[in-house]
Amino acid sequence: MQEQFGLFVHWGLYALTAYQEQVRARLRLPRADYHRLMAEFNPVHYDPDVWVDLAWQAGMRYICFTAKHHDGFCLWDTRQTDFNIMNTPYKRDVLRQLADACDRRGMKLSLYYSIPDWNHPNAYNPASSHQCPPEAGDQPDTVRYRAFLKEQIRELLTGYGPVYTLFWDIPPHIADPEINAYVRSLQPGILINDRGYDPGDFSTPERQVPDGAWFKRPTEACQSVGRQSWGYRVLEDYYTTRYLTSSIDKVMAMGGSYLLNVGPMADGRIDPVSEEKVRVVGDWYNRIAESLTEIEPISKQLTDSSSNQPFLAVARGSTWYLHFYDGLIAGGVTLKPVREKPKDVILLNNGQPVDYAVTTLPTSWHWDTQELDPPYLHLFNLPAESLTHEPVVIKILW
Repeated sequence: MQEQFGLFVHWGLYALTAYQEQVRARLRLPRADYHRLMAEFNPVHYDPDVWVDLAWQAGMRYICFTAKHHDGFCLWDTRQTDFNIMNTPYKRDVLRQLADACDRRGMKLSLYYSIPDWNHPNAYNPASSHQCPPEAGDQPDTVRYRAFLKEQIRELLTGYGPVYTLFWDIPPHIADPEINAYVRSLQPGILINDRGYDPGDFSTPERQVPDGAWFKRPTEACQSVGRQSWGYRVLEDYYTTRYLTSSIDKVMAMGGSYLLNVGPMADGRIDPVSEEKVRVVGDWYNRIAESLTEIEPISKQLTDSSSNQPFLAVARGSTWYLHFYDGLIAGGVTLKPVREKPKDVILLNNGQPVDYAVTTLPTSWHWDTQELDPPYLHLFNLPAESLTHEPVVIKILW
């Protein structure tokens, strides 16, 4: 994928409840009751330039926006359903405004589209995970719903400029590669995820960091700033920035991209805690971003023979980057089997030089052979105590 770091935005009627983006299903709200939220949705403080600036300053270069979530409410001026932003007191196309703001800043725009639709009478709603039970009068009809979906996709991909990625959500109960072919006919350069009608172009692990040293196919992981909801929740259990940066560092050092999600409040503003999380994460990311650009894996070639602490190693040309995604457990690292002195070693977190030597350490003694290891490159006097709040990245120039 071209971009590594993006802002995920979950926003819609559910923000009014300050509960969770799937509030209608979780609390079993009848469709008619949920519709009444439209009369209250009036995001008078919505300023997409503020969103875009926050993301840009954090080092993010694309925004993925929930054009339609599972509830079926549409945040653009769609002609396919009345259940949309134009029929609220706000009466303005929020996606149009966001697309224009992204264009002004040079930010790429991605779109999220939920295949389940709890509002559409023809949608396939089997009352399973991520579904609401059908209501009286609903008539599931794959052909009709597919036609509706294609018309909405046509609106989104022909009315809002270039779209970087399409984030389908919740794979349908039947495969249909023609849908993604139709998407590409509208936007030939678009990238499509793996949650739609065929495997798409990239994988999307959610709220997890897969094991391994390097992804086997293009991957975009996603995580929210809070563990309870993707949409705005007033009683959210926010993750620590230490946890978030660790997740981001490991995914990106494995060659992946990352979407960090916020759920704006109903009035259009991002809540102060979420905003601060993005700023702190962005401050760390901007300091170490060079270590994640145009890289290739070299982790299998190296071990830390002094403490066996986990890290991922990547390289760009003759420059190596060591990513200690869980931080340092000691002030020194010995890189086996490296036996040469580099030109320089720098701690990217603060730009300070790192002490190093090629030496033999007493902990390399082998009782079975009664011998020490040969001398290896040893990095020492690392500020392990003062860098417990973020992943540590070390740059080695050869």
